[in-house]
Amino acid sequence: MQQVLPEIITPSVFDGIDGVAAAFSTRNGGVSDPPFNSLNTGLAVGDDPDVVSVNRDRLLRALGFASADLVLAHQVHGSDVAVVDRIPIARPRVDGLVTSIRGIVLGISAADCAAVLLADPAAGVVGACHAGWRGAVSGVIENTIEHMKAQGAEPDRIMAWVSPCISSANFEVGPEVARQFASDEISSGRGDRSFVDLKLHIHRRLERGGVSLQNITVDNACTFSDRQRFFSHRRDHGKTGRMLGLIGMRA
Repeated sequence: MQQVLPEIITPSVFDGIDGVAAAFSTRNGGVSDPPFNSLNTGLAVGDDPDVVSVNRDRLLRALGFASADLVLAHQVHGSDVAVVDRIPIARPRVDGLVTSIRGIVLGISAADCAAVLLADPAAGVVGACHAGWRGAVSGVIENTIEHMKAQGAEPDRIMAWVSPCISSANFEVGPEVARQFASDEISSGRGDRSFVDLKLHIHRRLERGGVSLQNITVDNACTFSDRQRFFSHRRDHGKTGRMLGLIGMRA
């Protein structure tokens, strides 16, 4: 039987950039059973670890890496960032990763939050961060850029891609969350609730970090509304899989 290839999104912002490999997985092309069907890459959601390993291996191979090249964070919805200078390493409790080492691929797990992928090819530095609303408002994007700068990157050379994440039409929050955002990043919901435009907020955070407007690409897809392609923590009430945002410099 022919093996089904994993369905991945390849960010066009990195097209033609020598050495940079980047992708965002969908939920299709793996071997997990429902409700994690089929390309679940998360180990902390209740799926069979051996099956998850198969899914990750398929995904990494499709990008030209091996599973042993992957570095993941223990994401905590914060703003801390770790510089990866070797593998293997213990998973740091951070939401941003940066490396200047070729052959390492950085991974960000997501299922409504955004995976923000960053590269300064001239400096040979890549970064990735997990940007849910908590991490975004606390500065994880700017902190990731600062750590890239410490490795030799220049913000105006950085290419940035924001993965599919929950859209404003489906991200309804209470007043305690809404007040963290600018007035033009929210719209009225039911009662005292509001809809938050996380994509717009992330875009502005990238600009605040010094990334040039023409170097920022935000994927329009919504993880909540596209059940066929994406896992969604909110839509599926927590019982779902995870996608992976991946970026690295090939050795």
